[in-house]
Amino acid sequence: MKKAVTLEDALALVKQLSLVDKIRLIEQVAPQIEEELITVQPKQRTSLRGIWKGSEITESNIAEVRQQMWSNFPREDV
Repeated sequence: MKKAVTLEDALALVKQLSLVDKIRLIEQVAPQIEEELITVQPKQRTSLRGIWKGSEITESNIAEVRQQMWSNFPREDV
């Protein structure tokens, strides 16, 4: 059974490479990373159109809530 390579293991091996080999490693890994980033699709957003369809909110409900919200404005303790 193969042991999974951890990030720490990989970094320990990379530290042992010469500068030229480190550059070669980057040159080989960078295109793979770029390819993976391109293929990752962003999560599709859910449309909010019609979110309030069927709700029973009326103008009087809105006016009532506004009255409650603004009833103590401006406050004297602020």
